[in-house]
Amino acid sequence: MAGVIEQKLAAQGITLHEPASPVANYVGFVRTGNLLFVSGQLCLDSDGNLIAKGKLGAGVTVEEGNAAARGCALNLLAQVKAALGDLDKVVRVVRLGGFVNSAPDFLDGPKVLNGASDLMVAAFGDKGRHSRSTVGVASLPADAAVEIEGLFEVA
Repeated sequence: MAGVIEQKLAAQGITLHEPASPVANYVGFVRTGNLLFVSGQLCLDSDGNLIAKGKLGAGVTVEEGNAAARGCALNLLAQVKAALGDLDKVVRVVRLGGFVNSAPDFLDGPKVLNGASDLMVAAFGDKGRHSRSTVGVASLPADAAVEIEGLFEVA
């Protein structure tokens, strides 16, 4: 039976899929003590297709970037579930670190990550409020528009 957090997501029409496997010599997550570090997740949908491809400010809109960031957040949660077996074991979302594939003059990276931040709050309520950083980058793997990593306090 799904826990409270997954039931809350399901009520919003959200189901988690199997997390993507690492494509190089790293792991999807590392737990040490009560901290869970989740590797950067690309904006892949449940079929493994990019939600948004290319650069923000050069063909990809902030709205498309928001959808991509939300997809990254879903992939973060899929990794958390794989690590813990139950999202109810999340005590707090501590930090999200976002990388936005940006045109040189694109300055709205923080707005793009709202798609991920909003999902964390929708899932966890006040426990989903987190610190965050956003970095504009020249490129991302597979020309993804967004990649996000996460840090969670867990029981």
